Amino acid sequence: MLLDLVMKANNAIQNLYQQLHKLHGPQGWWPVSELGGYHPKDFSIPQNPKQRFEICLGAILTQNTSWTQVEVAIENLKKLSALTPSGIKKLNDEKLKKAIFPSGYYNQKAKKIRSFLEFYQGLNEETPKRDDLLSVWGIGPETADSILLYAYQYPSFVVDAYTTRICLYHKLISSKARYHDIQDLFQKSLKKDWKIFQEYHALIVAHAKEHYQKRPYGKHCPLEVTL
Repeated sequence: MLLDLVMKANNAIQNLYQQLHKLHGPQGWWPVSELGGYHPKDFSIPQNPKQRFEICLGAILTQNTSWTQVEVAIENLKKLSALTPSGIKKLNDEKLKKAIFPSGYYNQKAKKIRSFLEFYQGLNEETPKRDDLLSVWGIGPETADSILLYAYQYPSFVVDAYTTRICLYHKLISSKARYHDIQDLFQKSLKKDWKIFQEYHALIVAHAKEHYQKRPYGKHCPLEVTL
């Protein structure tokens, strides 16, 4: 019985991906400023350390805010030539906070960026371990997985509020499910492929912006999920 339920859940996750892809098409995440934003069907990003670091910055800046606001902050940093570790280090705290002000929580995020910068420079371009990322002040599971998946092309599925809302609405999880429970559901249901993980997460965001951003969540959602 338990095995049957697991198989049904796995099939539902796979089917959900196919429906989302059919509805919204390729997304091209993570947006990078020098490429003009999104890059559908191009999985070569990041192509260099500068793009990788920008993705890491974006993952921190997008905490508790919309990507629209992050784009403004990224553009501000770009104008200050501060989308690199050396560029950030040249900024004093006042200039850094002013640049990232649009993303909100700028005092905390400035500290988080400083904390991450020290960690990042110690990596010497090597892929960080998830536990090591989580030990950095200000880096939680969602931010760590975003950095691993998009900046380092490591298959670590990102679970955000949208993912939780969709899964709850379609009864794929219980209200008691925690971050790692939901992540396990996706990672055990899908081929361990960072490209699929990237596209799936991006598709969830695209779909949720239309149907799960405001209450009642799931209103007019066209997805059909059965267990």
